[in-house]
Amino acid sequence: MSFLFRPFAVAAFALLGGCATMSDSPVQQLEVRAVLDYREIGGVGCILSNDVGRWYMIAPGRVTVTRSSQPISISCKKGASASAAEVVQARLDTNKLMGNLVTSAGIGYFVDRHSGAGYGYPAILTVLMQPAAPPPEAAGATPVQTRVF
Repeated sequence: MSFLFRPFAVAAFALLGGCATMSDSPVQQLEVRAVLDYREIGGVGCILSNDVGRWYMIAPGRVTVTRSSQPISISCKKGASASAAEVVQARLDTNKLMGNLVTSAGIGYFVDRHSGAGYGYPAILTVLMQPAAPPPEAAGATPVQTRVF
């Protein structure tokens, strides 16, 4: 019985040999940095999310996210002084794509696309913070002294 099973198992491993789902981790570590007025700032609370999950972190720092073929959204805030919202597209790993084409005749590509294992995000994400607008009451609080002729 094992004599008949062995060729089937070898064929299955050969077909999935280039498949990232079989060989890579489904998670990826990202480094997030926040920049305000051309300077990196610290103590920024960030939420990263994609179709697979949501992760909280303090920038600058590292976070481990689950890979996906969908983009990852980054929302950051530093108290009431600055905030940011960005979206980063997932990129197909071309090395895994070539492995899929060569070893599995492209079948592994479809498996990786469905699972997201063949995709990744840039290792370092830099978020551009925008300063918060002044409160509306502060805008007209000080009267301007002018003479009217």
